[in-house]
Amino acid sequence: MKNLVVIAVVSLLFSCAKNPFTGKSSLNFVSNDELFPSSFQQYGQFIKENKVISGTADAKRVETVGMKIKVAAEKYLNANGYSGYLKDYQWEYKLVDSKDVNAWCMPGGKIVVYTGILPITKDDAGLATVMGHEVSHALANHGAQRMSAAQLQQIGAVGVAVATGNKSQETQQIWQQAYGLGSQFGAMLPFSRSHESEADMIGLTLMAIAGYNPDTAVAFWERMSAKSGGAAPPEFMSTHPSDATRIAKIKSLIPQAKAEAAKFGVVFK
Repeated sequence: MKNLVVIAVVSLLFSCAKNPFTGKSSLNFVSNDELFPSSFQQYGQFIKENKVISGTADAKRVETVGMKIKVAAEKYLNANGYSGYLKDYQWEYKLVDSKDVNAWCMPGGKIVVYTGILPITKDDAGLATVMGHEVSHALANHGAQRMSAAQLQQIGAVGVAVATGNKSQETQQIWQQAYGLGSQFGAMLPFSRSHESEADMIGLTLMAIAGYNPDTAVAFWERMSAKSGGAAPPEFMSTHPSDATRIAKIKSLIPQAKAEAAKFGVVFK
């Protein structure tokens, strides 16, 4: 068992991929060849089981904004030496009838926007804020990274079990509980919050390159905050940054997003 743990940890250490948007190395040992087929299957099943809206002005807006975000991503990646990065993506943009205030993008470019979020997005720029953020999760391989982190967490649990195997049952339980809480609040939740912040940063850049003023992202997140009414757990217990933290960070990132857009000839007053 110890050998298996060592082998797994060593494989993780040599499975860090560079994020083309942040320039940082990120934990990822789940390939697109493994991830995308499952993602596309799950997406197809979702589409079959839910009401997709087509032919309306809102459906067209989702498709148009989504396409502009995709083109912006291609421009950025091509300009930075990652021309083949999106070769396995199969882009789709769907509006789904649901009261949920939500949107998501599965690995491989399958994007869904719920009708419930449209009153908060209000316009194309608000929609670009949402879709840019969600697409960024996929472009940064956050799904694969979460799977990798979860596997690493499981390996750690095995390590704790091995290390305490000669202890009493009560002691083993105490150590497992301590590890579970420590890894969740000390690693997994901060890891998730960092993904949200990365998606905000990348999303701002993409919407700016696509021609949408990133200043408008602040107003969107303020509307989202007002919608939630402050009903959120403390930040350290959440998968997402607090509204105040997120909005402050976005404000600080706007000049960077505008500077990136200017490289592609997009300038905002």
